[in-house]
Formats: sequence, structure tokens, C-alpha cells
Amino acid sequence: MELILIRHPLPDVVPGLCYGSSDLPAAAAALVEGGAALAPQLAPWFARGARLYSSPLQRCSALAALLGEFTPDARLMEMDFGAWELRPWSEIPREEVDAWASDLLDYRPGGGETVREVAARVHSFLAELKGDAVVVCHAGTMRLMAAMAAGEPLLHAAQKPNQVKYCSTLRLSWPAKPV
Repeated sequence: MELILIRHPLPDVVPGLCYGSSDLPAAAAALVEGGAALAPQLAPWFARGARLYSSPLQRCSALAALLGEFTPDARLMEMDFGAWELRPWSEIPREEVDAWASDLLDYRPGGGETVREVAARVHSFLAELKGDAVVVCHAGTMRLMAAMAAGEPLLHAAQKPNQVKYCSTLRLSWPAKPV
């Protein structure tokens, strides 16, 4: 089966803030622009029966609502950064960031989720899919799904810098191809 992953539009948030699983709206102009650009690209997918899923966070679900009828799924949410949420990255103690960098899979940034826990819930979502799907989600979940589909170790996904642009798409095949 084929998946089209879409990162949410630019959130309405001050640059440099750690926002992970915080429920922020999309910036209005970015939402309208993203919906207008994506709708024609996705029309053939929906015409052939692809289902639309979304993280329930409003920066994702607002875009999904512009694209069609969707099913929200909390397993698609971005990582929960606990006490780091809504704090400027520059104010998070360097020793905490270093501790996370030294144990990317199992450290709980801000007391929130580990990458391994996020990967488990994302994998649970993927394992239940029955056909082609369009998924509106977050950069972190997109990187994890891409690693899973490629059969790469989770650590590779966790080590990659975030280069997923807002409203960008990524096409994947699932289940993972044998390596």
C-alpha cells in the first residue's frame, strides 16, 4: 500500500519555541495556501479510495479538514517534550539537551516521551492501515515512518536533523520492504 505523508502548515507560534505536542493552530495564511496547493495534488489519491488521517492537533486537523473527511488519530501526534513544551529552545538547560543527545531513543526530554515510545505508537498506526492513505502529521512522525518504511534503525531517524518543510509531502510504501 502507498502512503502520502504531509507535514502540517507553519504553526502560529513565536520562532525558536519548543512546541512538540502542544496544540497550536496553523498560521491562517499558511493554512489556506497549503490547502490550496495540496488539494489538486491529492485529488487522484482520494479518487482511487485513499483514506485521510490526521494528528488531532489543530495545526494538522485544520489542514485535513480542508482536504476532506478525515479520521483523527492521536498516535500521529508529535513527540511530547514535557516541561520543555512552549519554552524557547535557548532557555532549555544545555545539560538537558546534551543528555537527550547522548540517549536519543530512551531519554525523556522535559520528562515527556521517548523517541522509542513515539515510534511504538506510530508503528501501531501503520500496522492497522488496510489501504492507501494520506496522513497529515508532524516532521518527527514523518521521519519515523520513513525510517520504518525503509527498514532503517530508529536511531537513524532520531539523528537526522529536521529538514521536512511545512506542507511538504513524502510518499512511502508500507509495509516496509525487506532490506
